[in-house]
Amino acid sequence: MPPILQCNMTDRNAPHTHPALVTLALAMGAFAIGTTEFAAMSLVPYFARDLHLTEPQAGHAISAYALGVFVGAPVIAVLAARLGRRTLLIGLMALFALGNGLSAMAPSYPLLILFRFLSGLPHGAYFGVAALVAASMVPENRRAQAVAMVMSGLTVATVIGVPAANWLGQALGWRAGFAVVSVLALITVALVALFAPHQRPSEGASPMRELGALRRPQVLLTLLTGAIGFGGLFAVYTYIASTMIEVTKVPETMVPLVLAVFGVGMTVGNLFWAWAADRAQSRAAIGALLFSAFSLALFPFAAGNIWTLVPVILMVGFSGGLGTILQTRLMDVAGEAQALAAAAHHSAFNFANALGPWLGGLAISAGWGLTSTGWIGAGLSLGGLAVFLLTLAHHKRGVELEAVPACA
Repeated sequence: MPPILQCNMTDRNAPHTHPALVTLALAMGAFAIGTTEFAAMSLVPYFARDLHLTEPQAGHAISAYALGVFVGAPVIAVLAARLGRRTLLIGLMALFALGNGLSAMAPSYPLLILFRFLSGLPHGAYFGVAALVAASMVPENRRAQAVAMVMSGLTVATVIGVPAANWLGQALGWRAGFAVVSVLALITVALVALFAPHQRPSEGASPMRELGALRRPQVLLTLLTGAIGFGGLFAVYTYIASTMIEVTKVPETMVPLVLAVFGVGMTVGNLFWAWAADRAQSRAAIGALLFSAFSLALFPFAAGNIWTLVPVILMVGFSGGLGTILQTRLMDVAGEAQALAAAAHHSAFNFANALGPWLGGLAISAGWGLTSTGWIGAGLSLGGLAVFLLTLAHHKRGVELEAVPACA
């Protein structure tokens, strides 16, 4: 059986648009999404106090957003199969702006939960469609790097947007943190309307054709790789602040600085692993998962001292470029069901965001200590590697349904 070939997704019928301007517009949306996804965690104490909630109750707002992502990504991708990508991106960002604007005005806890769920619905579909548009603007051997440039909006948000939103939350109240994200989303709507190419849906596009992605073992195995392998990073990231305060014994003011270091690592790693993926996709995925497992295994040994912890946190962030590799691989194995596969990647990512902290929390509750999250994380990374090796073996046996997928 011949190998899976990569599709050149360039839309030959689209008017000429400079790829850099398209990338800027798409990355702005990623920046807005990254800001609200990560900053909301740091705003929990403030809206808990304002709405008279316990912190665990307030934390349900984070879960509501993640649930919105998990549900919205595949559902929107299927139902919007016949929409042009530019139109869909504008609609998704408008919905995202609405959800965050309503979150900023939420008068009660139940409404806040509802509006956070609404905010999460367009998240995965936006990233999936944005990745497809970015990849369509460049040659095949630069697709991963194009996707990485869009995703860099999210990683830069962890360095700039999250601290800024947290500062606004402290200075002006938690509602300001959500309000500024709504403004960023509206700016994205304008930029996408100005610069994104008109890309009509492919001939024969339909919800049933998108659902065909779920019949492809290579799609499902690639999604499972991310759902497990990415959980390792979140197992440690979720408890970094608590570990620094209780184990490393540093002032709370150091926590945002170390989180920014994590963001720098993720930004650089995102670009590096994309460069590697454009040259050898499978080897890049294996390398990223091995590097992640190694970095996370170092965490328990490094957590006792800030000078050893910081470089390890940088390394953990650097391994986060796995997402771009898997996003690009899904383009190769999804056949005509490109939108659903691309969006489902972010559902898998959010499953990892739930799995890692849950398993890490179980280890802590069992008395293994905060640093045990590093061992949990390393185990999840190796689990993701095992699934990916199974994926490659499955492909080599020639079990994949189609060798040469059609481009959406």
